[in-house]
Amino acid sequence: MNIKVVRGNPTPEELAAALAVVRARAAAAAAAPSGAEPPKDAWSDPSRIATARVPAPGPTSWTRTYWPS
Repeated sequence: MNIKVVRGNPTPEELAAALAVVRARAAAAAAAPSGAEPPKDAWSDPSRIATARVPAPGPTSWTRTYWPS
């Protein structure tokens, strides 16, 4: 594994901390079963907003906008 510092001048301690994080993430990814889906974050889950009723276009749809009045 090769890591290249592109910008900045990290101290040896900062570089060691960054490499520890990269190695831990690589080990976790290697230990995960193949084909396993990563856990979804609640904020990025599309089903979270799919339950809300969206106003349908119509003659009075401008009155049902989401803009505060």
